Amino acid sequence: MLPRISSAVRLRVGLALSTAVLAGCGSSSSSSGNGIASKSPEQIVAAAKTAAAGAASVHIVGSIVSENKPISLNMELVAGKGAKGRIALEGLSIDVIEVEHAFYLNGSAAFYRHVAGPAAAALLQGKWLKAPQSSGEFASLKQLTDLGTLIDSVLANHGTLTHAGTVTIEGQQAVGVKDPSGGTLYVAATGTPYPLELLKAAGGEGRIVFDRWNQPVTLTAPANAINITQLQNGH
Repeated sequence: MLPRISSAVRLRVGLALSTAVLAGCGSSSSSSGNGIASKSPEQIVAAAKTAAAGAASVHIVGSIVSENKPISLNMELVAGKGAKGRIALEGLSIDVIEVEHAFYLNGSAAFYRHVAGPAAAALLQGKWLKAPQSSGEFASLKQLTDLGTLIDSVLANHGTLTHAGTVTIEGQQAVGVKDPSGGTLYVAATGTPYPLELLKAAGGEGRIVFDRWNQPVTLTAPANAINITQLQNGH
């Protein structure tokens, strides 16, 4: 079965995702400062959370290492509707579409072996599977595909925050906020104070970027998806 995403993994993914929001986001092109740089670290995080939570959509991409396990993400999230993209976790590569209160999954051969066993894996290869959104082993994916949930977990208080100076990211001024765990969140210092990038410095554990804020994203449920609950009950 797909490994459960532990709370520690979700925390680190959240930290990683928190900064990604602004990388490549060119919509805030104003050269005038937005006042963020003069605020306290806590106020910077609060402003970034408010800005990100008000977005209609965002693209997140990058990877981290949590508990010596790599997690890669390339997802488009749509507030209040769902998400689509690819997640790679513990050797399993999965294309994911979340729409209409369900997850649709299309994965690697290893994914199908975990879901249905080796005998059925060959028959399922290339087929979309439908899984419930609110229960079962895939419910924890909601932590990574729901924009509101993600922003809440990503920009929650992770300890005493400190200023990390100012930098230029993708041509945009940004101010950094450092978390005791070693992660640094960069927030746009001009225009809308979206999060821009998160670097996990300790151990070189990765970088996550968010871009394409508020761009249109179409979510469509794949036709003829196989109900994973019925598949597993009958297996």
